Amino acid sequence: MARQYSPPNWQPLAGGIIAALVLLIGFNSFVIINPGQAGVLSILGKPRDGALLEGIHFKPPLVSTVDIYDVKVQKFEVPAQSSTKDLQDLSARFAINFRIDQTEVVEVRRTQGSLENIVAKIIAPQTQESFKIAAAKRTVEESITKRSELKEDFDAALSDRLEKYGIIILDTSVVDLNFSPEFSKAVEEKQIAEQRAQRAVYVAQEAEQQAEAEINRAKGKAEAQRLLAETLKAQGGELVLQKEAIEAWKAGGAQMPKVLVMGGDSNSSVPFIFNLDDIPAN
Repeated sequence: MARQYSPPNWQPLAGGIIAALVLLIGFNSFVIINPGQAGVLSILGKPRDGALLEGIHFKPPLVSTVDIYDVKVQKFEVPAQSSTKDLQDLSARFAINFRIDQTEVVEVRRTQGSLENIVAKIIAPQTQESFKIAAAKRTVEESITKRSELKEDFDAALSDRLEKYGIIILDTSVVDLNFSPEFSKAVEEKQIAEQRAQRAVYVAQEAEQQAEAEINRAKGKAEAQRLLAETLKAQGGELVLQKEAIEAWKAGGAQMPKVLVMGGDSNSSVPFIFNLDDIPAN
């Protein structure tokens, strides 16, 4: 007896497939935005207004996508070149710390797309322009001696330019600042010349001090000789007066002591001692 053919039962398989599709669609209908992130919902490729912030969000399945942006602090090093006020070449490298304003990520998605595009198409060219503004305000030498002021002008210009793009600048730092070889050589030659000039000034001052010391020593010697001469002259005059007094006493018949002690001059505490027999009558 022939065996009767019966078609396979696809219903359990179809039911399993449908359940899997429903489950997949269900999982794909939600997106989780983690802390430090912001999302942009696009339906059929068109970004919708309103950023998706931290939490769980519904998104239409199959027809929508969510672009997630990192809104934490980002750091990139960006090179820049410019000419100074005195037309000297100046190059620098800036480390820029920034973050994307989470309320502006939809506009960022519409205009720039990815973070790499933000750095390449916005931050890098605006860094170049901001450096030109800051460098043009001062000479190359002032860029060295007033580096903090150069950075302040650069920060102000860059913040103003990037704010309209939804990019918030938190901090910048000058990683490197280079000059043309010609200027570096000129700086070195100037430093050598200044050192030589300072040495010449020091030598001249030392010679002047030595000459002044010699003059002071000579003045001291001359003053000492003058005082000595005046002392000797004063002592000689007093001896003459004393001799005349002694002769007057002898002429009057007075008996004089054999030894006479007389005080010295006002500038000396040593007395004059005379033996009267040694003094001649005439």
